[in-house]
Amino acid sequence: MKTTNYHLERTKVAKVIMQDMFKVQPGESVAITADSGNDPELMNAFAAAVYAVGGKPLLIWTPKAEQDGQAGMKDWPVAALTGALSNVDVWLECNSTILLYSDIWENAFRNNKKLRYLIIADSSVQSLLRTFTGYNVPDLSRMLNKVRDMVLNCKTVRITSANGTDVSYDINLDYAFDLDDGDFSMPKFGTAPGYVNIVPKTGSMNGTIVFDLLMNANVYGNDNTIAFIMKDGVIEDVTGTPKEVENFIDYLASFDDPNMYKISHNMFGLNPSIRKMMGEVVEDERVWGGVDFGFGHTSPMDMPPLGQVAKSHFDGIVDKVSIFLDNVQIVKEGVYIHPELKPLAVKLIGNY
Repeated sequence: MKTTNYHLERTKVAKVIMQDMFKVQPGESVAITADSGNDPELMNAFAAAVYAVGGKPLLIWTPKAEQDGQAGMKDWPVAALTGALSNVDVWLECNSTILLYSDIWENAFRNNKKLRYLIIADSSVQSLLRTFTGYNVPDLSRMLNKVRDMVLNCKTVRITSANGTDVSYDINLDYAFDLDDGDFSMPKFGTAPGYVNIVPKTGSMNGTIVFDLLMNANVYGNDNTIAFIMKDGVIEDVTGTPKEVENFIDYLASFDDPNMYKISHNMFGLNPSIRKMMGEVVEDERVWGGVDFGFGHTSPMDMPPLGQVAKSHFDGIVDKVSIFLDNVQIVKEGVYIHPELKPLAVKLIGNY
């Protein structure tokens, strides 16, 4: 029974992503990239969902790189991957060690203006079910667009949390303010639905971020803590549990890259199906009422004209935050309370 249910779950996830969200059309070429850290049966389910509607799946298996992003370039067949991804209609990146923000990724987008892209990394089937199903895309779109409009009309964002987070930054209208609502039917850089993403003004972030989950650190679901002291957009200090702090400082130093210490983006979590953190980064970045902070590489698409070139990129999440836009509070301890946002939130998740 468990095997049967898992097969049905894989099939459902693949159909939703490929047919309902990408809206793959007959004759379209769809690249599915994966490595040894991925579930082959899930990759085959994606390919089958493409084939079922007349698309042409291209399932590409690569070695599992030692590190994400640009730091993984030495492990991948760069020219072959770049050539393939520069000539497909759709690219679903499932790699457990991600190509995102590497030269392969940047050049695919530079060369292929029709590319529809989504990264799910090595998310489990259960996480994908929670992230991609259970809500109405138009309703989610209305909520996300309203939040983005409010951010575009402010000058300063402040985020606090009961865990000790208190950080603020300024807005630069020349930078990206994107969102994903689950519609990947047009050319775009897509990630899992349910967020509004902001690239802060360079050099403007100051304060303290205390993470409930942080990539490359053991702070989720235990008593360990890691906090970043941010000064002018850069990690000035790392504090918390001594062993975890030491390990994370060593991780950052291993890149020998000052841009790995710089803020890249901030995402407001707004996925109505994700109501609590589960320890899976792609899912938890979108937890309703939480926020994600990304550091390191930032694409020129998001931070024109040159981006913020770094050897890799990592993210951390803070749950149940309060958010202030120019001192106007829109979220209180994970609850969207602003009168223009609350009715939209209630339509998505009910009274809370």
